[in-house]
Amino acid sequence: MSGNQNNPVRRYEKQYAGILSTVFSVKHSFSRALAPIQTKDGVQENEEAFSVKTNATPVVVNDTYLKGVNDAMGDGSGKKSRFGDITEVKYTNTPVNYDYELTIHEGIDRYTVNNDVDAAIADRLKLQSEAQVLGMNARIGKYMNAAAGKSLALADFSEDKLKKLFNDMRTYYVNLGVRVPIVAYVRPEVLNALVDMTSTNTSKGSSVSMDDNGLQKYKGFILEETPAQDFPEGTLGIFSPDGIVIPFVGISTARVIETEDFDGVKLQAAGKGGTYTLDDNKKAIAKVTGTIV
Repeated sequence: MSGNQNNPVRRYEKQYAGILSTVFSVKHSFSRALAPIQTKDGVQENEEAFSVKTNATPVVVNDTYLKGVNDAMGDGSGKKSRFGDITEVKYTNTPVNYDYELTIHEGIDRYTVNNDVDAAIADRLKLQSEAQVLGMNARIGKYMNAAAGKSLALADFSEDKLKKLFNDMRTYYVNLGVRVPIVAYVRPEVLNALVDMTSTNTSKGSSVSMDDNGLQKYKGFILEETPAQDFPEGTLGIFSPDGIVIPFVGISTARVIETEDFDGVKLQAAGKGGTYTLDDNKKAIAKVTGTIV
């Protein structure tokens, strides 16, 4: 049976969580839509990541101050309060659960690694973090796509279709009452089509750099080119305000243990992650669907 030959296990939960957080801050997609990633090391809960306090109590504004003789006075036959009926405000603890798992299981043999073992461990933790972030980007894109409260289809990349799409999105957000900047995270094909439109030129007051293939804004939306692999199939773009989505990951273990199977160590890690946004904010996320021909 394999064992660690009575050598102590070296723990790396905190380091792995820290590396993951650092890499994520540099390499993640949907940059402005996301709040800072929440990372925990040595997690013990197997389902719940954290809980949030939510309040679904509607706001009630009374039109008049009640001044009837018997309202709260006189014989008391009127309203009990001249402020009107009272609305109780209550908050609910809403659990936020993990929705995916991650693991690492690698071997580092002193005979074959051709490097210092500690240096190899550090390299592998960084490379694993980068790979995990790429996976998180796709998961976040899938999550925002599913959470979107508005969906519009783009039949093709013709100028009239693109203008109508962004006009309709603009109308949607204005009528929704969103008063903060909205970022349009779009696939490269969409950005290319916007840059190439005849209406995005200096005569229209538009700032386009053909050298950099750059168009910073269109119809009031900030444009951010996003890799195609970060969107689910059939999605061309996702619109969102800043900071309404919370990504999180918990590392339950990250360790290096001596092994009898070869002259070296096993690098092992296990953790869980997820993504969260308030239900009320989902209507402020919109998506564009279509097919790339």
